[in-house]
Amino acid sequence: MAHSATVRTEAGKTDARRHHDPAVRGFASDNYAGVHPEVLAAVALANGGHQVAYGEDDYTEHLQKVIRSHFGPYAEAFPVFNGTGANVTALQAMTDRWGAVICAKSAHINVDEGGAPERMAGLKLLAVPTPDGKLTPELIDQEAWGFEDEHRAMPQVVSITQNTELGTVYTPDEIRAICEHAHALGMKVHLDGARIANAAASLDVPMRAFTNAVGVDVLSYGGTKNGMMFGEAVVVLNPDAVRQMKHIRKMSMQLASKMRFVSVQLEALLAKDLWLRNARHANAMAQRLAAGVRETDGVEILYPVQANAVFARLPHEVSRRLQKRYRFYFWDEAAGDVRWMCGFDTQEEDVDGFLQALKEELAR
Repeated sequence: MAHSATVRTEAGKTDARRHHDPAVRGFASDNYAGVHPEVLAAVALANGGHQVAYGEDDYTEHLQKVIRSHFGPYAEAFPVFNGTGANVTALQAMTDRWGAVICAKSAHINVDEGGAPERMAGLKLLAVPTPDGKLTPELIDQEAWGFEDEHRAMPQVVSITQNTELGTVYTPDEIRAICEHAHALGMKVHLDGARIANAAASLDVPMRAFTNAVGVDVLSYGGTKNGMMFGEAVVVLNPDAVRQMKHIRKMSMQLASKMRFVSVQLEALLAKDLWLRNARHANAMAQRLAAGVRETDGVEILYPVQANAVFARLPHEVSRRLQKRYRFYFWDEAAGDVRWMCGFDTQEEDVDGFLQALKEELAR
């Protein structure tokens, strides 16, 4: 829907114009959502005057205290621009040039980062098929071998995603078992937490319960999908698991000169409970969507709905027609599998309208 409106500020008029209808929301990605008003207010709060560049500012310094309140006294946050940058920076700091990373075949680092971990970090991904996006010690063992074989990249890190790309959630005990197994084999554990807040909300436990408390060494903390404008952070939980993080962040093109504007967004999420409020709401909208889908003939939900994603299978032609009314993506177009995502700003009427449109298209 075309929509244009002149944007005014306190300083007067601006040449910027709104080119979209802010009332339109879809189910394609939680990245489609705007910025939470409290985060926007925090960015404005940090604006004005001069602050030292490249992370020597007051906001990045204070962020360390906030991060430690969630992840323990040894945690250190390294703000970066985006999720791929966080993963590449973290894995590069955890591996040698001959190192490999074991991950689920469906992992974001394997299928959605354009080969960046291998091309930019110079490591090898050893991808393991999983039924639900979750690794187990037994699945890890499919690739955890040949440590001294010079003909094979050396497995050095296990990377898991919480919640997974299939919307499933690891329990703290499941992650503890992975960490104990990996550490016993001399490997480290990285957690891609692009939607870590949704996982914590689903489990109803603090984020520390399935990270530093169970042995995770390094975390990619995701904020963009949870209400930030941009920015994530590499959170080092075990200082012995990485080398030269500051240098690697710079080499990986993830060092923000005006870092205060990333750090203050993370503080806005984490200092109180905004991160949890946003995640609980997104999860609740996914549950509302799933409940409606279960009552709809002709649609199959593929995986347990444990966070803010619903994966479903329905006739291909129905999905194509529905996409003309609401944005969403195919997950496996050949099989007819789709993914519907809810965000912190998804409203009940959005879900109900989508369900009505789904039923109308199925009836055609």
